[in-house]
Amino acid sequence: MGNQVKINIRGIIHILGIVLVLEGVFMTSCIIVSMIYHEKDIKTFFLATTILLLSGLVCWKLTNTNRSKTFGIRESFIIVSLAWFLMSLFGAFPYLFSFSIPSFTDALFESVSGFTTTGSSILIDIEALSHGMLYWRSLTHWIGGMGIVVLAVALLPFLKIEGVLLFNNEASGIMQEKLHPRIGNVAKRLWIIYVGLTLTETLMLWAGDMELFDAVCHSFGTIATGGFSTKNKSIAEYSSYVQYVITAFMILSGINFTLHYFALKRQFKKVFHNEELKYYLLFIFGFTLVITIQLFSRFHTGLEEAFRRAIFQVASIITATGFATDDYLLWPNLSLLLIFLLMFVGASAGSTGGGIKVIRHVFLFKKIRASFRQQMHGTAIIPIKINNNPADPRIVHSVLSFIAIYLLTFLTGSLIMVFLGVDFHTSIGSVITCMGGIGPGLGDVGPVGNFSGIPQTGKWLLMFMMLVGRLELFSIFVIFTPQFWKN
Repeated sequence: MGNQVKINIRGIIHILGIVLVLEGVFMTSCIIVSMIYHEKDIKTFFLATTILLLSGLVCWKLTNTNRSKTFGIRESFIIVSLAWFLMSLFGAFPYLFSFSIPSFTDALFESVSGFTTTGSSILIDIEALSHGMLYWRSLTHWIGGMGIVVLAVALLPFLKIEGVLLFNNEASGIMQEKLHPRIGNVAKRLWIIYVGLTLTETLMLWAGDMELFDAVCHSFGTIATGGFSTKNKSIAEYSSYVQYVITAFMILSGINFTLHYFALKRQFKKVFHNEELKYYLLFIFGFTLVITIQLFSRFHTGLEEAFRRAIFQVASIITATGFATDDYLLWPNLSLLLIFLLMFVGASAGSTGGGIKVIRHVFLFKKIRASFRQQMHGTAIIPIKINNNPADPRIVHSVLSFIAIYLLTFLTGSLIMVFLGVDFHTSIGSVITCMGGIGPGLGDVGPVGNFSGIPQTGKWLLMFMMLVGRLELFSIFVIFTPQFWKN
């Protein structure tokens, strides 16, 4: 027993209480939306919000001691993992209370998909939902996109709580740049940029053929790279202008948010010399070029239409947004293969996008090249450089381990889905799209399908895959290791 580690339970409950209160504050806006549209869901959201706020306040206030405000790396891992599960659990209440989604498994699936910005849905008729429910569905994306834990970290300095460990475990990807030595200020600056992008896109969509309500919801889904739409046909419902606006903001949202900050500070050298950004844009425009040529030659459409269809879907998949204007399952085989490969690429580290992340692929490419050069030059030590700076060998090792575990998790999940009776294409498509937070996959869960036909056990597995992918594997997997619970 002496070897067993002591966990600050009060500290964990305290922070989770803060997170739940913040979620409750966000949910109150749904009451206002329901009142504006004179819908019966006012009582539903009032009840769900009351439960959420009371639960959060009880957890927060009953553990409000000095001991609860100090915690280490183990507590931070537990908090981040539990925060996403609890947010999703409470976030399912509006669906259940309104009977919009009467099944608990389906309601939780929709909620987990929202908060993890996956965008996979079990809904067959999205437009049958009320405005309040559609708004909440999109808002879960927006909350989860930057991470309510990061928002909590922005407020922690005022509560005299150290939030650096939480930020490091929640912030997505490998942060190559630093914004500010105080982590609370970092979180606040990221949220300012996040809100600014959302408002800008909303105004631009509203200037097109979108109503204000739809503009807000689609901006939530774009900036968070989530993909929930208010329409059954997703973005295919809208004009070319709207499609180009959403494409541009999907690409912007897939860029490391620290680079947005540097651009605002006019530190353009740091932006233009960022290797991950260069590779990210190269992936987008390289894949778009090939697919444009394929669509133009196969379907004999205009060149502009072929380009628009190609770049929209490429941007949607690589950033893990998941909006659709096309059924890419009907595209030529090479284009479909490229779309499938993009599901493994992901957006930039430090963005709201999902997937493996471009920077990890850059590390992998450079490691492979260095290995070949080392074979030719014997005992020569060839450093791997990122942005002209030598990379720490521990980071390189961590990146390679991450990619290996990611692929192993994908293969394991796919095998389980096949074992559950799901066909091969749907199995691999559903697992990779949920791990990468993409939304649509292959087979029955393609861009014109949904996840309603997945067996119940399969939905629970996919929910786990969404959480694992959103928290970058290690944050959840490490909790299940014996070493985590030992000194």
